[in-house]
Amino acid sequence: MTLTLPIVQIAARTLPEVWEKAVVETWERGAPIATQYDKPGDPPSRDAICVLAVAEPMAEPRIHRAFPGGIVELEAYRQEVVDGIHDHWVNPAEGKWEYTYHERLAAYTAPGLAEPVRQLEYIVDALAEAPHTRRAQAITWKPWEDAGIHDPACLQRIWCRIFDGELVMNVHMRSNDAFKAAFMNMYAFTDLQRALAVQVSERLGRPVRAGQYTHISDSFHIYGSYFGEFEGFLKTLEMRSFDERTYATSDVAEIIDEARQTIAKSLREEAETGRKGL
Repeated sequence: MTLTLPIVQIAARTLPEVWEKAVVETWERGAPIATQYDKPGDPPSRDAICVLAVAEPMAEPRIHRAFPGGIVELEAYRQEVVDGIHDHWVNPAEGKWEYTYHERLAAYTAPGLAEPVRQLEYIVDALAEAPHTRRAQAITWKPWEDAGIHDPACLQRIWCRIFDGELVMNVHMRSNDAFKAAFMNMYAFTDLQRALAVQVSERLGRPVRAGQYTHISDSFHIYGSYFGEFEGFLKTLEMRSFDERTYATSDVAEIIDEARQTIAKSLREEAETGRKGL
């Protein structure tokens, strides 16, 4: 039997290990598919259906050194997803952002609803009432809006459950830039998982920790426009050990603290001047 699209399935203990193996296998096995963002002369992307499972998402090392971005950007994105620091940028009527993931998950609006749906609160409530429930989920897609916009949400749904004292989370993406976005996505989503576990622990009066994290992508792709950059990434895998390719959070604790101060300062300046910051 020949599958139309390759399916990449990776399971490992830590987040950077899963991401690294996933992008390498997608590079090696991904199907050549054109994208709506290709420029003349770009080779087709390499694309696969992807199911990635991280057994201990909060285990160290947590950060891959080769993800495209810096610690400041990573921390800002984490705060955007978990804390909603950029929800106030959502204002499509004024040509600003169409959405943030946090805004959709925490305050989902729909025509005819007088109040936003607090989906993250619902997840905590549902798990506190029945930890084994199969109904603790939140969605982002708004078909009356997203079908026609330039950059619709890639995250579609999160699903949570308590199993053996752990909060497990499944995340479903319609599309995922494997090399330049997926690591930051997974890093932030697993921290959201941790935050939900803390809230459920408080409600149940007993410890609940973040357990298995599963990341499902309908299109996990490496764009042809940066094949050269990705080949450079592959060379680093040959030259460095896994320990040399990753950071434990403690390794970059001072940088993360400085990043948080930079982000807080940027948000204060934005509130005072109205100019968008980080």
